[in-house]
Amino acid sequence: MTGLKDKFERIIDYLRISITDRCSLRCIYCMPPEGLSLFEHKEILTYEEIIKIVRIASELGVRKVRITGGEPLVRKDVTLLTASIKKNQGIEDLSITTNGVLLERYAEELARSGVDRVNVSLDSLRPERYREITRGGDINVVLRGIEVARKAGLTPVKINMIPIRGLNDDEIKDFAGITLNSDYHVRFIEFMPFGTGGFWNSGKYIPCDEIKSIVETIGPLTPVRVRKNGPSKYFRLKNAQGVIGFISAITHHFCEDCNRLRLTSDGKLKPCLFSETEIDLKPALRGGASDDEIVRLLKLAIEVKPERHNINEKSDLNFLQSMSRIGG
Repeated sequence: MTGLKDKFERIIDYLRISITDRCSLRCIYCMPPEGLSLFEHKEILTYEEIIKIVRIASELGVRKVRITGGEPLVRKDVTLLTASIKKNQGIEDLSITTNGVLLERYAEELARSGVDRVNVSLDSLRPERYREITRGGDINVVLRGIEVARKAGLTPVKINMIPIRGLNDDEIKDFAGITLNSDYHVRFIEFMPFGTGGFWNSGKYIPCDEIKSIVETIGPLTPVRVRKNGPSKYFRLKNAQGVIGFISAITHHFCEDCNRLRLTSDGKLKPCLFSETEIDLKPALRGGASDDEIVRLLKLAIEVKPERHNINEKSDLNFLQSMSRIGG
């Protein structure tokens, strides 16, 4: 089965699953210094519940799963979950997004459990600035984790950087330069107005076209095709080993090719990252619902998936949650 189609003829075959709202860092654009109020343990989906959802979703045609958080590696026995997901014959691609703090410890175990690839969020290459952005993080731990992940075969390792004006935009060329002598994929992601404890304002936002023009001061970029159905547009600097991606969720949204649903750690299906609409699976899961009922709810989420987001047309953004709640 190739995946269910929504009413706009998009094939939905990708499920992003947040398994925790907890994080080992306190990035200044993501949450306030004291952190956020956390879900109680009983509110979070169990691994058994997640595995059931993945099994049923795969029977409907979901082929790709990404595990996110919060920080997914802080949840106990995460590789038991990834191994169970990868045993599902319908799942062809399993990846994980992490801040990299625990990657040095878990990369080899993740690879053995069936994880194919890893994405690492990293917003500065300068130790002091990284510590400032993350409120205490050690960049050396993350850099070692990235290298261990590469050696473990969790490739291509993708490094996700969010350029923010006045904070780290002077490092755009440094990040692009990583690709010259390594096979990493460096991806620049537009700063998005999620629940950021008052940090967000439009003056800090840098559109992808501007980011790309800064990268081009290093040298010309040649378009390359890396993967199908992804949000990133990829390019390569001359003679570079790695590639550079640009994800423009706001200025050049990729809604026409969107193939995903998101499952929050407390069991809500979001048809669109920027939507207020959610389908709560937890009451059905814990109320003894049949597989057919879960199928109905999954299909409902696909049915109500909007044609496109309109985030850049809204003045009131208070409904947007922190990415640690939604799943990055």
